[in-house]
Amino acid sequence: MAHTNELQLIENQGWDERILVCRNGKLVDTFIVVTDRFVVLVDTVINPQTAAQMLEYAQPHLVNGCQLLVINTHADYDHSWGNQLFVGEKPVPDGAEVALHPAPIIGSHLSPAKFQKPEAATYLAKMKELEPEVFSEVVFTPPNMLIQDKFVIDGGDLTLELLPTPGHTDDHYSLFLPEIETVLAADAAELPYPMARTPDGLPQMRESLAKLAALPAETVLYCHAPVTAGRQLLLDNIAYFNTIEAQCRAAVAQGISLELDEETDVLELVDCPYETAVPDAEAWQNVHDYYKTAGHATQVRAMLQWLAQENKTER
Repeated sequence: MAHTNELQLIENQGWDERILVCRNGKLVDTFIVVTDRFVVLVDTVINPQTAAQMLEYAQPHLVNGCQLLVINTHADYDHSWGNQLFVGEKPVPDGAEVALHPAPIIGSHLSPAKFQKPEAATYLAKMKELEPEVFSEVVFTPPNMLIQDKFVIDGGDLTLELLPTPGHTDDHYSLFLPEIETVLAADAAELPYPMARTPDGLPQMRESLAKLAALPAETVLYCHAPVTAGRQLLLDNIAYFNTIEAQCRAAVAQGISLELDEETDVLELVDCPYETAVPDAEAWQNVHDYYKTAGHATQVRAMLQWLAQENKTER
C-alpha cells in the first residue's frame, strides 16, 4: 500500500459532535475527542506531518485553558509514528531536539519495548527507503505516561475510560465514553476481522471483543472499518472467530493432525473458506484479496495452533 501525508477530516455521520474523525487515505482513521478540560488525540498516525495535521484540526478547540493530551491505542506504525511531535528530549546545551507541541502521550507500559526491538528499527529503515517522502522524518518516540489495567480521564463533560483490549497486540487499548455511549475500538475490531498475530493472542482478542460488545454503546468507531459499521461489526467479528473455531474443532474431531508445517493448506484442511465465515454482504466481499486468502488462513492456523496448545494442556 502506498502511503500519503494527507489527513482528511471526515464529515460527521451521526456520532457526538465532540468526536472528530481523521482519515489517512485508505489506511487508518484516528480520532480527536474534545472535552471541557482536555482535547485528546487518539493516536498520532504515520509520521510528524500527519500528526501535525491532526493537531491543526484540534487547535480551534484548545481554548479556555483546555489541555492537549495524546493517547496511543498501541504501538503499531499507523497509530504512533507521529509521536515525536509531542514528546522530545529536554533542552540541553548541545541542542537536543525538543518536541514542537509538548503533551503527555498515554500508552501501555508494554509499548516502549516495542520501539526498541531490532525488527522495529529494520522495518522503519525499510519504510524510509521505500517511501522517503513519507517516512524520512520519523523518529521512534514511545509514550511517556505509561498505564497498566484500566485508566480513566475525567474531561469534565466526558469521561474517557481506557480499557485494555489485548489480542491484536498485547499493548492494545480501546476507549469507552459512557456519557455518550460511544466506543473507540481502535484495532480490537475491524472489517473484515482483527488480526491475531500469535496463537496466544487469539483467545485474548476474542475476550476483548466480548468485553467491547458487552458495553452499553450505541456508537462504535473503528480505525479500520467504515464509520457506518456500527456496533454490529463487533458481533460480526465475534461470529467470525466462532465459525472458525467450530470448523477447526469439527476437523479435529474427524482426526486431522494438529502438527502443521508451513506448507499445509489450512483452509482446505478444515474446509473453511472465507466466504463461509463472514456475513454475505457487499462490504465483506469488497475487501482486499489478502483478507480472503492469506490473512484468513493466518487466523485459521492460529486457531489450530491454539487448539493444539489446549489439547496438550488437557493431557
